[in-house]
Amino acid sequence: MEGAKAAADPLAGGQLESALLQIMQQHHNQSIRQRQQTERAKKNAVRSASRVAGHLVEAVDGGVQELFVNEKRIELEARALLGTITRYRKQTDQWLAATNAVNSVLKEIGDFENWMKIMDFDCKSVNAAIRNIHRS
Repeated sequence: MEGAKAAADPLAGGQLESALLQIMQQHHNQSIRQRQQTERAKKNAVRSASRVAGHLVEAVDGGVQELFVNEKRIELEARALLGTITRYRKQTDQWLAATNAVNSVLKEIGDFENWMKIMDFDCKSVNAAIRNIHRS
């Protein structure tokens, strides 16, 4: 019996060993497949994160660039507006000086007209006095 057991044991030990080797090989293959899947998933995640980061940077940079362009445009328009204001101020000063000159001339004309009326009245008074003297 012991011989039969010993004969069966090497066969059973060989099958057990081959089953264990097969299980280890399956585990190893499965582990390799899982590692490969993990690597692919990691690469895909890194690629996706990189794309998302690129899109975020583009969005932020695009907004910043647009703000920079708008700021430059506003600065140019402010400078142009300042030049226009300066030009209008000079024109206004010139018009004010011209208006004051016209007012002075009109005042002088009014004074001259008043003087002429006084002279006319005086002349008429003198003329009337001479006629009265001449009649008497």
